[in-house]
Amino acid sequence: MEFNEYQRAANRTLYGNEQVLTNCALGLAGESGQLIDLIKNYTFRGKELDRQEMIHEMGDVLWYLSQIAQWADISFDEVAKTNIAALNKRYPNGYLPEK
Repeated sequence: MEFNEYQRAANRTLYGNEQVLTNCALGLAGESGQLIDLIKNYTFRGKELDRQEMIHEMGDVLWYLSQIAQWADISFDEVAKTNIAALNKRYPNGYLPEK
């Protein structure tokens, strides 16, 4: 699935039109926290890392990010391309820990 296609499909499920940015920002923080808890429990508590639960939580994070971008009239493709360009500029030969 292409990023912009995802963004349009996800927007179909956005509810409300007042304070959407705040709602999505708070939702992003909450869903990121749930993903972080899965990783924390795996790393420090010896729990199994549930792949399906990770996919679910990452999907929730992706949804909120897409809707923040949609609200700001920013295509997800633009976000992804800009990020890759920045990474390529910062690490032209890939990430090398010794540098």
